[in-house]
Amino acid sequence: MRPEPPRDAETVAEVGEFRLIHRVTAGRAQPPTTLLGPGDDAAVVAVPDGRVVASTDVLVEGVHFRLDWSSPEQVGRKAAAVNLADIVAMGALPSALLVGFACPPDTPASLVEGVMTGLWAEAAVAGAGVVGGDMVSSPTLVISITALGDMNGLEPVTRSGALVGDVVAVCGKLGWAAAGLAVLGRGFRSPVGIVAAQRTPEPPYPAGPQAAEAGATAMVDVSDGLLADLGHIAKASGVAIDIRTELLPVHPRLLDVASALGADARHWTLTGGEDHALAATFPGPKTVPEDWQTIGTVRAGSGVTVDGRVYEKPPGWEHWRT
Repeated sequence: MRPEPPRDAETVAEVGEFRLIHRVTAGRAQPPTTLLGPGDDAAVVAVPDGRVVASTDVLVEGVHFRLDWSSPEQVGRKAAAVNLADIVAMGALPSALLVGFACPPDTPASLVEGVMTGLWAEAAVAGAGVVGGDMVSSPTLVISITALGDMNGLEPVTRSGALVGDVVAVCGKLGWAAAGLAVLGRGFRSPVGIVAAQRTPEPPYPAGPQAAEAGATAMVDVSDGLLADLGHIAKASGVAIDIRTELLPVHPRLLDVASALGADARHWTLTGGEDHALAATFPGPKTVPEDWQTIGTVRAGSGVTVDGRVYEKPPGWEHWRT
């Protein structure tokens, strides 16, 4: 459910496609990698490394965000963050975003401007520009973003490089967004820090290239849940991964919220998505960067275990099944 807009609010139909595009793009700062931004048939982006890293995510109102829970600016920041996290999970530097935006004709133009303001702001945090895209009419508000990045002379860190004997480490928050979703679902708006993690995730952007420089053998963005996403590494690499719960970073604030809601903070940490932390494997403890926390090991076999056992609950989110 959306908040009711003011009665005199201009709609996107009243403003028109091209005036609205001008409103959300004019006067925006671009990074040096943007050689030609919005306004032409296509953008031109510099890729000094010579290799383009690309990823796409789609956010749908009512599935990935709710406008009675989040402001338009927060939705925009989230839309950018979930895409930029995929780029840094390859060890790349974010360079540009292409935005596809669809909404009903009666959508307030101010809502679109708010979303785009948040999107530009988050892109700037990661060092990327918003270089182009498209706006169309749709019965549902949908934001589709393609993110581009540059390897900056490093090799891409894929999901398929983990080796037996590697250690598993994470960087960023785990379980916070899941806790925030639980809080919002109960009709509460605090604790503010927990709720903010659901509204506007904070991927550790510098940590991806940092891991690549440190020799990470595999890496993934934790978008669907730690166990689910480590499962992608295990499958792609043909190995098994074991997580030790005594090493998991469970913040005391999560424990407090879980206690108040009758929930399990460890379950949030293991399976909660949308924090967009990074998980990676490294050749040994001495190669793990300072800001990362070791949580497990890579072994011979298949699948992901917790303290040597198969986790009995669903490992994370999966569309159409969850």
